[in-house]
Amino acid sequence: MNIALDVMGGDFGPEETVKGAYLFIKDRKECKVTLLGKKDAIEEVLKRYAFDKKQVEIIHCSDSVENDDLPSDVIRGKENSPIIVGMDLLKARNTDAFISAGNSGAVMAAALFKLGCIHDIKRPAIAAIIPTLKGKKIILDMGANVDCKPIHLMHFALMGASYARSELKIENPRVALLNIGEEKSKGNQLSREAFALLSEREDIDFMGNIEGRDIFLGAADVIVCDGFVGNIVLKTAEGLSSMFMTDFKMSILRDLPDDDTTRMLKEKFARYAKMRNYKTYGGAPLLGVNGLCFICHGRSKAEAMKNALNSASIFIENHGLEHLKELDFKSE
Repeated sequence: MNIALDVMGGDFGPEETVKGAYLFIKDRKECKVTLLGKKDAIEEVLKRYAFDKKQVEIIHCSDSVENDDLPSDVIRGKENSPIIVGMDLLKARNTDAFISAGNSGAVMAAALFKLGCIHDIKRPAIAAIIPTLKGKKIILDMGANVDCKPIHLMHFALMGASYARSELKIENPRVALLNIGEEKSKGNQLSREAFALLSEREDIDFMGNIEGRDIFLGAADVIVCDGFVGNIVLKTAEGLSSMFMTDFKMSILRDLPDDDTTRMLKEKFARYAKMRNYKTYGGAPLLGVNGLCFICHGRSKAEAMKNALNSASIFIENHGLEHLKELDFKSE
C-alpha cells in the first residue's frame, strides 16, 4: 500500500505533516508514504525522526499552492505542485490514495480535471465522519457543492451509505435528509424533490427527514445535504465544541481544588475532549471521483494527519473505491 501525502499543504506543513506520516508508518510496517513537496524542507524535518527508509519516498515538487490561489491557476500554471503531482500519481496508479490539507478547491478541481468522476456521478462530495451519542456517523456534502440538484443529493446518499459500510462497518446504514422539519412536505424545492427521489430507491434505507438537532444525537447513520448547508453545520459544530471545551476549563476546572479527585476529573475531561476533537477524525474523502482523495482541515497537526492516513488505509483495504464503482447511480 502506497499513500501520497502533500507535505506543504495546510497551516503546519511540512513539520506536522511529516510527523503525522511518521506516527502512521511506525505502526503500519506494511505501508509506504510518498512525501510530495520541497525536498530540502522535507529532508530537514526527516532528520528528527527514525524512519524506515523503505517506507518513505520523497518526490520534489518545485511549485507551491497557496490558500488564495484560484483552482484554475493551479491546474494551468502549477503542474509541479504537490496537488497536481499527487493526482498524476493516482491517475497512473502509482499510488493508492492522495491526501492534502492544502487548498481544498484546488484539490477538488484537480481531481475532476485529472481523474474525472465515477460513471454517472454528476458531482463529487466531501464526506465527514462526525462523533454522535450513538457513535461515529457520516455527513455529506461538506462544501464541495454549494448549489445542488435533487439527483446530486441522491448520489450523495448512495456514496455516503457505501462509505459507511466500508469505513464504519455499518451493514445497513440508515440515511436521512437534513431539513427544517420531519414531514416530507417541509423544506425548499430541492429538499422536497430530493425526498421524492430517495423514497423511490430500494437500495437505500431512507428514513426521511431529520432536523439539525438530531445530527449529533445519532438519529441517522448518513446525513445528506448540499455543501452550503453541510459546511455551515461543520464549522458551527467546531465552534460550539471549542466554546464548550474552553468555557468548561475556564469556568469549572481551574477553580477546583488541586487534589486527586480534580486530577482524575481533568484526565477524564482530556479524554472526552480528544474524542470530540476534529483532529481525532482526520481527513474527509472526496467521494465520486475516479481515485481516492482525502481532504484535511487546514489546521491539521500531526495527529490529524496520522488519522487521515489511517482512514485512507482502511478505505483501501476495504476496497471502498471499487464498491462505489459498483453502485447504480442512474435515476428513472
